[in-house]
Formats: sequence, C-alpha cells, structure tokens
Amino acid sequence: QVQLVESGGGLVQAGDSLRLSCTINGRTFSSEAMNWFRQAPGKEREFVACISWNGIYEYYADSVKGRFTISRDNDKNTVYLQMRNLEPEDTAVYYCASKRGDYIGTSHYPDDMDYWGKGTLVTVSS
Repeated sequence: QVQLVESGGGLVQAGDSLRLSCTINGRTFSSEAMNWFRQAPGKEREFVACISWNGIYEYYADSVKGRFTISRDNDKNTVYLQMRNLEPEDTAVYYCASKRGDYIGTSHYPDDMDYWGKGTLVTVSS
C-alpha cells in the first residue's frame, strides 16, 4: 500500500521560513515526479511545485516562484518544500502527490494525481 506522509507544518509569522517533508512508502519513489499542492480554507486545491524523478526539472506556481524551492532525496524516499518569506496568503494545508507513470512532471492538476498524503497545515500570521 502506498503511503505519502507529510510533515513540517506549523504556525509561523510573515517573513519566516519553513521546510515541509513528504516521505513515500510502498512505491518506487525514484521513478516518478513529485508534486506539492495546497488548499486554503474555502478555496480549491492548487498546484504549488513539482520536481521530476531525477530532480532536473522543477516547476512552480507563479505565486511561489522565487520564494519556494522543491527538492528530493531518492535515497530517503523524501521530497521537500523549502518555503521562504512566507506570507499570510500561503496559509493552507499542504499536500504531496504523485501521478503514476509521470516521470518528468507533465501534469500539475489535482484531478490527475493518483496518490496523496493527508496534508500538513501551514499557518502564517501577519
């Protein structure tokens, strides 16, 4: 059974940094692209960042470009999201997700993902 487990969320102030982790169990982690999505209260789930299976390609939503960095450690079956200069608008539940057979990261739509974690809450106070 595939499990994606996020961690690292918390309550921070605007301008602070936070690093999220997502550990994958029960699947060949190194063969697929990994994504981060987020969902703010009352809003739809949205794409945040994606990294290809080999870490060469990275994709970011415009709203986080230049502030967030996605990375992965295939030896540890873990993907990270380093978040800097956080803003209150970044407050959301953050999820990691993957799509079967997507090695490069061609899809960034929530409906296309096959595997999801349960999420970790990030709250940014002003």
